[in-house]
Amino acid sequence: MKLNPQIFREYDIRGIPGVDYDEEFSALLGRAFGTMLRERGISRCVVGRDCRLSSAAQTGALEQGLRETGIDVTDVGMCATPLLYFAVHHLDLAAGIQVTGSHNPADHNGFKIVVGKSTIYGDDIRDLARRIDHRIFTSGSGSEDKFQIVPAYCGFLAEHFGRVAAGLKVVVDSGNGTAGPVAPRVYRSMGAEVIELYSEPDGNFPNHHPDPTVEKNLADLIAKVRETGADLGVAFDGDSDRVGVVDAKGRIVWGDEMLVVFARDILERHPGATIVSEVKCSQRLYDDIAARGGNGIMWKAGHSLLKAKMRETGALLGGEMSGHLFFADRYFGFDDGIYAGARMIEILARTRRSLEDMLSDLPRSVSTPEIRVPCPDEQKFRLADAALRRFRELGHEIVDVDGVRVVFDHGWGLIRASNTQPILVLRFEATDDVSLARYRRLIETELDKLREDLPAE
Repeated sequence: MKLNPQIFREYDIRGIPGVDYDEEFSALLGRAFGTMLRERGISRCVVGRDCRLSSAAQTGALEQGLRETGIDVTDVGMCATPLLYFAVHHLDLAAGIQVTGSHNPADHNGFKIVVGKSTIYGDDIRDLARRIDHRIFTSGSGSEDKFQIVPAYCGFLAEHFGRVAAGLKVVVDSGNGTAGPVAPRVYRSMGAEVIELYSEPDGNFPNHHPDPTVEKNLADLIAKVRETGADLGVAFDGDSDRVGVVDAKGRIVWGDEMLVVFARDILERHPGATIVSEVKCSQRLYDDIAARGGNGIMWKAGHSLLKAKMRETGALLGGEMSGHLFFADRYFGFDDGIYAGARMIEILARTRRSLEDMLSDLPRSVSTPEIRVPCPDEQKFRLADAALRRFRELGHEIVDVDGVRVVFDHGWGLIRASNTQPILVLRFEATDDVSLARYRRLIETELDKLREDLPAE
């Protein structure tokens, strides 16, 4: 069996099939997960997959492993990850697993795992690794059936939103990922005029990589919005749990700005509501929530960690810079890029204001996108910890909820180790370009020194 132990991440399992793991591993993962479920009194699991070239084979092996522990499998086929989450709720099940590489390169793949009504992380992921390592498996003979989740999901959202978006024009770029068969259909059911880009699922991702946090991946969407005079452009990552948005002028609206729009909408109806976001988000978001009487919580990045914090605090909304957006207001609290796009369309239709106008009163700031610095998995957390110690020694105010967010007089800079990729994530924000450049230069200079001095393990 091929197995790179580093595929066990904080909140999912990810790697390169054929390099880091193989179908034998997927079958053993099915047996480990099935055993965990049996011990918790759970007898049925829903399984879905994305459109990557390796997903079908890995899914077959996974389902075989599950059945060998006595778990009954409900296969929902190729679908977006949010539809797998939706299936758990819609079918009133207590477990699910999605085979997906999310936004990672086309040759990558992995597994997002649900127990109860939310994704597992941390100790539960490590427990699966332990069970595989020690072959701690139960035995049984489970059944398999299939369920068509796309019609159920689309029907649910059509009833949920109604035809509220007549007169709006929306460009939808599915990036040849899993949103293509679903998102345009949902938005048309709302009454919007939809212009489609790259709706055919294709694991080669022939037009651009499906990651809406990378500006170049939004170039075609921006061009089409401007060409057609659309009110909104919406893009998705490969498994559609993340969303990217551009306004009518083609300007990218990043995750924290989307959260401003959604938070304002929710706080109008739920004064004092709690809203959870993460350390990469703009200070303007937290200030705006506070100014409108909300309770903003800065928390760790990661879809499972955000969902857990929302449950703990009773938050109605959560989100990340990456476009993971979580609505517990009128929805189930999981990250669903397609649903988030529908909520944005609903707000534009109801207010009859442009997205640009809705954000025009935010204080001016300048910021960088996420800067992804390659760093080996075995070094990235040690380097982030070293940075935390260094900037404390230098006397800076620090937010250490996730990595190190260094607070300056006119902005901040962030260093954190990614939980999903061999990178360090940096981001900077300031009130002006000169301060932004100064903060970035200071942090990157110190980081380079720390990298040189980092002792070998």
